[in-house]
Amino acid sequence: MQLHPQWIVGFTDGEGCFHVGIARHPEMTLGYQVLPELVIVQHERNAKVLHALKKYFGCGVVRRNHGDRMCWRVRKLEHLEQRIIPFFDRHDLKTLKRQDYLAFRRVVRLMLEGRHLTPEGLQMVRRIARRLEKGRGHEEVSVR
Repeated sequence: MQLHPQWIVGFTDGEGCFHVGIARHPEMTLGYQVLPELVIVQHERNAKVLHALKKYFGCGVVRRNHGDRMCWRVRKLEHLEQRIIPFFDRHDLKTLKRQDYLAFRRVVRLMLEGRHLTPEGLQMVRRIARRLEKGRGHEEVSVR
């Protein structure tokens, strides 16, 4: 299956989720781990498109999400930085999801600078995650 950038943009606008989770993790510097991820969920009958996305970007995993749903998920910071962010910087999302992407990109950049490892930086990440959550009801941002 051959994918084209504008098709990927439209598909992500409709089906993608730029998610930032913050989970308690006692072994981390501040006791929390920041978990940014891009997730696209589809019914298992459409799993081939998820595999095509994985092949196109050369990263992520395709796995069962729950029930008859499958997902393509990219969590590795290096892949977000080097593949996902450059793609969406070159190919703008067309819906309000663009704002979610920009907030997500900001969190990834803060992490690359190590700022999430400071109390002030973690608070900044929390504020961005809360705005993501409030901005779009369909986009789930967990702060545990």
